[in-house]
Amino acid sequence: MILKIVILFLVAMGVMAMFGKLKLPGRDKLGRKCPSCGRYRIGKGPCPCGRGRG
Repeated sequence: MILKIVILFLVAMGVMAMFGKLKLPGRDKLGRKCPSCGRYRIGKGPCPCGRGRG
């Protein structure tokens, strides 16, 4: 019984890992940084430092 639970857990973790590596559209926007100061930019507006592109 314990062996079945462990195997199901490992299979579930493997499936979650496959979905985590999946390339989804729009994910590249999540990690955008300002080219001048290096801070993460949230939203579509310009960077708070004022030097980054909007």
